Amino acid sequence: MSESVHTVTTLPTERQPGCPFDPPAELTEARSHGPISHYTHPGGKPGWMITGYDLVRSVLADPRFSSRRDLLNVVDFELPPAPPGEFLLMDDPEHSRYRKPLVGKFTARRMRLLTERIEQITTECLDAMEKAGPTADLVTAFAKPIPTIIICELLGVPYEDRASFQEQIDKFMNGETGDEELMAAYTATQEYLAQLVVAKRANPTDDVLSELTDSDLTDEELKGISLILLAAGFDTTANMLSLGAFALLENPEQLAALRADPALIDQAVEELLRYLSVAKSFMRTALEDVEVGGQTIKAGTTVVLSYNTANRDPERYADPHLLNLNRQDGGHLAFGHGIHLCLGAQLARVEMRVAFTALLQRFPTLRLAVPAEDVAVRPETADIYGVKSLPVTWDV
Repeated sequence: MSESVHTVTTLPTERQPGCPFDPPAELTEARSHGPISHYTHPGGKPGWMITGYDLVRSVLADPRFSSRRDLLNVVDFELPPAPPGEFLLMDDPEHSRYRKPLVGKFTARRMRLLTERIEQITTECLDAMEKAGPTADLVTAFAKPIPTIIICELLGVPYEDRASFQEQIDKFMNGETGDEELMAAYTATQEYLAQLVVAKRANPTDDVLSELTDSDLTDEELKGISLILLAAGFDTTANMLSLGAFALLENPEQLAALRADPALIDQAVEELLRYLSVAKSFMRTALEDVEVGGQTIKAGTTVVLSYNTANRDPERYADPHLLNLNRQDGGHLAFGHGIHLCLGAQLARVEMRVAFTALLQRFPTLRLAVPAEDVAVRPETADIYGVKSLPVTWDV
């Protein structure tokens, strides 16, 4: 083992007190020693952790690194392949087979056409919040319902099923549900989606899932694709909306700049994505010996790619730990990079632009209702970082 290479001994389970937006200190410390560190996976398998922007980006674009779940070398038993349709954990050609029919359904143009509907949903949420106010939990009143309704409408989930659906996905994404309850929620969601696919085949409606039934994809594959779209389309955006609002409220100068110039919203969204990096990390496994950052990563070794430190890399960004809505050095990795670049990136952007703009216009005196240190954040065990609740208040 090289003397000069830093070692990350364990993945942090929490963030520094008073620093809810910053990556865990151990990871920032690792980046300060260099962009790549030795790391031992919890199962005892040797691996690497990549914390630097350029190296994370290069691995994401390198076909010599695999996304396949069954190749992850992190525990002392073999993991099964990803279920049919769950293309996030696959390589080409399987990955492309599932992703290709979806690409045209999530273009920037199609997502812009959804803007009016997103505005309508946002207005309804804010109307209800104002009526029930002058206090609210921004997570349940604003951050969760907007992306939930949109992704459910896109996929064709009936209105009456949305609340229970959101609850089940919450359970297997929050990082705190016990194994038994988590599996029950996952199974219930799978069963529901299986029935939904059958219903769409029998009676297609105007939605993405119905359109996909007119392809060579099997019911099992459509179920897997739906699960990926629902979980990603709901949980990531919901956490960006709530954590993003929290970050703005905790940075009053930046918030004032955005209020003064609503045209800043596009830059604000990109900077919040970089600054918060709610999808914290992903893993890749080397298919052959690969040299990365002067180190040889042996075939079969799994590397952890730390998005949140890559997006705070001082070699890539000036003052990386500052939220700066006027930042010009963009190009963040919040949506990943390469063939697995987030399919719903354009949808998330539109939802955030609309939702943040409307929230700030409607509630010019919006502020936290509790001290910032009392805001409960998700544990690091959750795949997606965020806040559990965000109590706010405003003047009436």
